[in-house]
Amino acid sequence: MTQAPVRTDILDVAREQVLERGEGLTQEQTLQILQLPDDKLTDLLQLAHDVRMKHCGPEVEVEGIISLKTGGCPEDCHFCSQSGLFASPVRSAWIDIPALVEAAKQTAKSGATEFCIVAAVRGPDKRLMAQVAAGIEAIRAEVDIQIACSLGMLTQEQVDELKAMGVHRYNHNLETARSHFPNVVTTHSWEERFGTLKMIREAGMEVCCGGILGMGETLEQRAEFAADLAALDPDEVPLNFLNPRPGTPFGDLDVLPAAEALKAVAAFRLALPRTILRFAGGREITLGDLGAKQGILGGINAVIVGNYLTTLGRPAETDLDLLEELQMPIKALNDSI
Repeated sequence: MTQAPVRTDILDVAREQVLERGEGLTQEQTLQILQLPDDKLTDLLQLAHDVRMKHCGPEVEVEGIISLKTGGCPEDCHFCSQSGLFASPVRSAWIDIPALVEAAKQTAKSGATEFCIVAAVRGPDKRLMAQVAAGIEAIRAEVDIQIACSLGMLTQEQVDELKAMGVHRYNHNLETARSHFPNVVTTHSWEERFGTLKMIREAGMEVCCGGILGMGETLEQRAEFAADLAALDPDEVPLNFLNPRPGTPFGDLDVLPAAEALKAVAAFRLALPRTILRFAGGREITLGDLGAKQGILGGINAVIVGNYLTTLGRPAETDLDLLEELQMPIKALNDSI
């Protein structure tokens, strides 16, 4: 009796394992995806799109972000121009509550259901927590939108305060693979970040956790990072691509090649089949307009519209027009509460 041939093609394996059974790829399998030749990219993106449609549906979640406190951060994240330790041009600044409310209004007008308040800090002090509380109260009085926060590392008391304010999702990125993290940040540890994420999860808030690709990590470390995130099982994973900032330690790194970035998008979708996978910073310089379309048809099901914290993004209207062209409906607010 002739034994049936064993299927060794990783795309065939992923089709059966992830698409049909809904089981994310392992770290080793994710590495095989990342190592695929460029001539397999079209097939890979189609599979990632099929997984996204089957396990997440066609809706795209749209979010805007605003920096409540910019610059002057004491941490040394090597990619970040907001660090007060580097000779980058960003300087410390706060925005007032009326400006915060106006930003939330403009975000809502774009069709976004999510507004994220961000601060460049190691963790919030009492002044910042008071400013966040006042800002959330003012926004809720005038805008119907979900509010998320990204304020660095938290204490349990601060987690409880944010929960009481009605913050439904908290962003705290692990940034990169655990093994690569010391090459990216030295003023705090991967474990400290993970501790905040654990408290957020236990408090009942949604966990938003992703990172930046193209910071000198190997393909093996990229696969490790996907596995780290799969183990955490966050509600949302924002995927950023390094946009080298002048004056930072990573300011001279090369921009990730578009094909490599798209393989990573698809690989993270196959490792995280049911997660909100969000296009975030750096996609414009890394992928351009065509790559943005390929990414949304290759596993992405959420986008940040407008500008980022210290870099310009695409106009919100451009992304919204693209979603309409691709017949990807924007997730409604009443469906996400």
